[in-house]
Amino acid sequence: MKPLEPVAPRTRIVLGISFFILFFALWAAVTLGGVVSKTFLADPLTMVRSGYDLLVNQGFIKDIGMTVWRVFGGFLLAAVLAIPLGVLMGAYKPIEAFFEPFVSFARYLPASAFIPLLILWAGIGEAQKLSVIFIGSFFQLVLMMAVSVGNTRRDLVEAAYTLGASDRGIVLRVLVPSSAPDIFETLRMVLGWAWTYVIVAELIGASSGIGHMITDSQALLATDQIIFGIIVIGVIGLVTDLAFKALNRKLFPWATL
Repeated sequence: MKPLEPVAPRTRIVLGISFFILFFALWAAVTLGGVVSKTFLADPLTMVRSGYDLLVNQGFIKDIGMTVWRVFGGFLLAAVLAIPLGVLMGAYKPIEAFFEPFVSFARYLPASAFIPLLILWAGIGEAQKLSVIFIGSFFQLVLMMAVSVGNTRRDLVEAAYTLGASDRGIVLRVLVPSSAPDIFETLRMVLGWAWTYVIVAELIGASSGIGHMITDSQALLATDQIIFGIIVIGVIGLVTDLAFKALNRKLFPWATL
């Protein structure tokens, strides 16, 4: 094992699965062995049984569907608006100078702090939850995409001008294709953050969703259900993450060379 030495795909899979096996083995050891009280941390077997009951008898699948819809709805809305603005900021320095101070200011504001205002403005319906995810994702996306576009190699731009490209052509045929892999990677990263925002939004004033189930389980000290909800979020996030990586490699094969 050497610094930055690549790992074979099969080895990477084996190592990744090994960590999960060790994690669950340690979890089982401390709970089933009585090291930690089951009141504070349910064992894996109890968690699996409770998860099965939630899915089969308590309609938890609908809660999962609502949470997934909220995440992707708010995130897609943020991405649709953030991508063009980020590209413009990265390509044109006056636009960057105009927007960057406010974007940099806004991205440090915690999305959860807006929940009381959003409830006042939009109520406790879907608009409020989508707005929390939008606020938490939009400003991060804009700035990260502007940086990706602005880091395009200058020699590519100069070569395009030499070949007669217009300013519009530079943006559409040089800056965007060159930064597209990084933009896609930014979307993958910020989507993970969107999951944290939706759970916060669902903890307050929600009648459905994974966060709502976790809140109800907390009142009952049902740590098995809480853990199952957290694991469901992790599994969905992992699947989405792997899908983003695979799509990135398929769409931009030159970025992996």
